[in-house]
Amino acid sequence: MFDEKELKEIEKIKKRYPDNKSVLLPVLWMIQDKYGWISDDSMKYAGDLLDISYEHILGVVTFYTMLNKKPVGKYHLQICTNVSCMLRGGYELYNYISEKLKIKNKEITEDGMFSIEEVECLGSCATAPMLQVNNKEYHENLTFEKIEELIKKLHEDTQSVTKTL
Repeated sequence: MFDEKELKEIEKIKKRYPDNKSVLLPVLWMIQDKYGWISDDSMKYAGDLLDISYEHILGVVTFYTMLNKKPVGKYHLQICTNVSCMLRGGYELYNYISEKLKIKNKEITEDGMFSIEEVECLGSCATAPMLQVNNKEYHENLTFEKIEELIKKLHEDTQSVTKTL
């Protein structure tokens, strides 16, 4: 599941923590970053790697909403609909994206390009409404026009990568 370079990275991470349970989240994050989600097999692999029970790892994976328990699109759009975002149009933006991409919560477009998820607070209340892409990139003060631009840009980014291959 991990190559030699990644295993060396895990060994470096282990040196920063007092026990292997403390290393679990960084390892799960590495798995998700590489594969896009955390499968049962990858949880077992992490357990073997860190000598942690599958049951403990399952508890961690199901607790943290940032960890994907099933495959997601290449671009996983998480749209905040908590109080500040809701009051500033979060549900309208969520519905707009859902209709535009023709998918519902936690579904993936037929081409595998996009998935969407309605999420609770992402900690950007002053710049609501907002969404994040792939647990990394925030887009704030959103409007329908900004959503259009973002989706177009993500499509173009994928097409330019495909053309260079």
